[in-house]
Parts: sequence; structure tokens; C-alpha cells
Amino acid sequence: MPISLHLVNKAEKPTGKTPRRALPKEKEKDAFSTEAPSPSPPAPIGNNRRVLVVDDNAVVLKAFELKLRADGFAVTTTTNSSAVASTAEQTQTELIVLDVNFPTGGAMEWNGFTVMQWLHRFPELQRIPVILISGSEAAEYKNRALAAGAIAFFQKPVNYQEILEAMLKALGEKPAQPTK
Repeated sequence: MPISLHLVNKAEKPTGKTPRRALPKEKEKDAFSTEAPSPSPPAPIGNNRRVLVVDDNAVVLKAFELKLRADGFAVTTTTNSSAVASTAEQTQTELIVLDVNFPTGGAMEWNGFTVMQWLHRFPELQRIPVILISGSEAAEYKNRALAAGAIAFFQKPVNYQEILEAMLKALGEKPAQPTK
């Protein structure tokens, strides 16, 4: 039995799908309304500013990362409080959101206050604004955080809109509506 070859043009290649009927030219203009243009997505309010979030809780880190990225920030996260200075330098961080309490262990106990003292030893890092957050002892930590040089203190669970406004103010950005 002879084999016949039929060459198929790419445009004619069967796809296995039922072909859709093309709209007649006069109907094409009716497919999209010119009266109601689709709204453009809101401009990212973070302007790709670099933020470092440091917390020992992976859920807190992921929540900050998702919200801040949705609002246009470039986000780096870490659970390693002893590596904040090197991470901030490598990523050219412009703002740090830092937890106060970290698990104890190792030769030196790192907490948010210790990290801030360490950052102030480096001229290129001491200019970075720091926002401290904590899930406990808010009254004591707030005064101590501000005295240590933090620009703000927030108790967990953090009100996202409030911390976002503090971040934008610290970065010299105009407050705007975050993405939902």
C-alpha cells in the first residue's frame, strides 16, 4: 500500500480544537467598548525600594514579603539576626523591619536592640531607617526602640496600613493606597 504525504502549512495545522468562528470585520469593533476602558493597575507605591525584613517566624516573613512585593517593594527576608549587617550591605537595603526577640543560643545573644547597636558601628549602615516590631511587652519596647534610634515601633499583629505609611514616610515616598 503506497504511503502518501500531505504537507500541512503551519497555519492549516490541525490543533485538535474546534475552530472558532472569526468575527466579521464590522463586528470586530463591537468586541471591545471604547466607552469604558479597562482600568490600568495602580502604580506600585514601593517604587522598587529595597526592604529587609528580619524575624524568626517564617509566617511573619512570608506575610511581609507577599504584602510588600504586591505594593512594589524589593523585599529580602531572613531569620538570621546575626547576619543583618552583611545582608543589608549586600542587598543595598534602604529600610529594615526588625523583630525584637529572637531565640537565644550561640556565643552572643542577638535581639533587635543588639542588631541596631551593631548597625550603628558602620557608617554606611547607620543611615538605614529601622522599624522594630514585637509580639510582646509593647509599652516597654516602644520607648526603648525609639531611644535606640528606631523610627517606629509596632506590636504584632502589625497593622499593615500603619507600618506601610511609616515605611513610605521614612523612604520619602508619598503615601498611597496599597494593593488589596
